[in-house]
Amino acid sequence: MSGPVSSSALRTARKLSLLARYRTTISTSSLVNNYISHEHSFSSSTTTGRIKKTAPSDFTTNWRFIRRFSSIAAAQSDYEAKNSYHYSAIELALDSVVKIFTVSSSPNYFLPWQNKPQRETMGSGFVISGKKILTNAHVVADHTFVLVRRHGSPTKYRAEVQAVGHECDLAILVVESEEFWEGMNCLELGDIPFLQEAVAVVGYPQGGDNISVTKGVVSRVELTQYIHGATQLMAIQIDAAINPGNSGGPAIMGNKVAGVAFQNLSGAENIGYIIPVSVIKHFIEGVQEKGKYVGFCLLGLSVQPTENIQLRKYFRMRPEMTGVLVSKVYPISGAHGVLQKDDIILAFDGVPIANDGTVPFRNRERITFDHLVSMKKPNETALLRILRDGEEQEYSITARPLQPLVPVHQFDKLPSYFIFAGLVFIPLTQPYLHEYGDDWYNTSPRRLCEHALRELPKKAGEQLVILSQLFGSGADG
Repeated sequence: MSGPVSSSALRTARKLSLLARYRTTISTSSLVNNYISHEHSFSSSTTTGRIKKTAPSDFTTNWRFIRRFSSIAAAQSDYEAKNSYHYSAIELALDSVVKIFTVSSSPNYFLPWQNKPQRETMGSGFVISGKKILTNAHVVADHTFVLVRRHGSPTKYRAEVQAVGHECDLAILVVESEEFWEGMNCLELGDIPFLQEAVAVVGYPQGGDNISVTKGVVSRVELTQYIHGATQLMAIQIDAAINPGNSGGPAIMGNKVAGVAFQNLSGAENIGYIIPVSVIKHFIEGVQEKGKYVGFCLLGLSVQPTENIQLRKYFRMRPEMTGVLVSKVYPISGAHGVLQKDDIILAFDGVPIANDGTVPFRNRERITFDHLVSMKKPNETALLRILRDGEEQEYSITARPLQPLVPVHQFDKLPSYFIFAGLVFIPLTQPYLHEYGDDWYNTSPRRLCEHALRELPKKAGEQLVILSQLFGSGADG
């Protein structure tokens, strides 16, 4: 171990030197045996009336140091064992993590019949079971082609996108070349780490071409806005640096994957986020069962907290009752026709919901009950206990993914359009509004923003079509 020598280490060295002058060894066991023999000789001389010191007077004092040294040695041994275990896990990751090169081209929503210029981006990924590579969806979004490169190899291999989930920002790649897979290891998925547990993020961040490893600890676990898919899902906040290029790389804890690096907090230092194993498994299992990405479920409700005591009294909630108030039911959701406005949801699948909308999560942690909903498989039923007009009732509701009236994203496909008599009609999407710039909310037409952010579809497949532009006739005057 290298680094500056501490004052405690210097004191330790001096004491060891002192013990060496007493013809003892640095080994703790030898020191203990020597001390015992001296004690036995001292006691024997005392019983015969001939008191004879067989050990230096300061040896007994240094016995405290011997015991302390023993505990320090044990702690150091444990530390070295953990480090050895950690570095072996990193070595395993080096034969699994790959660098991803993507050439992509996004549509021009103002001119939907043409694309924007191609751009090159880079990211990270890692091998999972079944000879597949897991990465972020935003690494391969709107891709034209994708290449991957192993650590320590100069060769790039063509990869195909097998499945992509933009809501959860995950994608699965496959590589047909058998040469690529020689010597590659797959990483196993672990569990959600606890607070302050150490993780190592492995990937290819900007600033260099070689692989990078950064270490950090878990700061919090909660539902977070996924920037790429504009979805609220569970995420893990860590203090390891996550920079552009790290996206898609694994966060290693022990010898297993604790998450996938995918975004950081803009304007803050060393605040990064990883996608937890629960979300990763939900994505992978859906692809394995259906052969494609199936999405994350919603109840199709708007709810509000019931922390106000007067509000709880108005809806006749007893003191021991807790829950959230239903303020709106979406017409196309599985809850439509089952739940009503002003119902109080008391429990979801037997799990009590607090007045602030949270449910228990692990040891003394809480998380919003939306997480329980998102982990449901499409068309799976959920049992809700509600309070309606002062009476408790139970209903089964089918959970399924829901699409908004105005799509939040539209990756990997060209926008549809219709031209008639010089009039260009297109479906309204948020990517269309993004063409107005980073401050699109203030610079785009206000009425379109209201539709995009507030209106709900009344039936499946409904679209809001707008007149995008009008072609001139080209005739004079």
